[in-house]
Amino acid sequence: MNIQVVKWSVDIAMGIAFMLCGITGIFKFTFLMRAFSVTGIVLRMALMSDIHDWSGVVLWLLVAVHLFLNRAWILSMTRKMFTRQGNAD
Repeated sequence: MNIQVVKWSVDIAMGIAFMLCGITGIFKFTFLMRAFSVTGIVLRMALMSDIHDWSGVVLWLLVAVHLFLNRAWILSMTRKMFTRQGNAD
């Protein structure tokens, strides 16, 4: 499989997990639910909490995979940044 397709797939999944975690995190705050007038939401709070927790775990794992897949670029940029700072003195 093409590495670019793998990176794209990981990034899409990471975006979905981020949105799930973020939205459920906002709705876990009851005062925000009242502020947005969505107090009659269908999901039970326990289910919303489970979705929030699991999407957070999935997001954490996907970020770890993302960093692993991009480790060469990260190391290269880190070296460039430190050598530029050394040359600026």
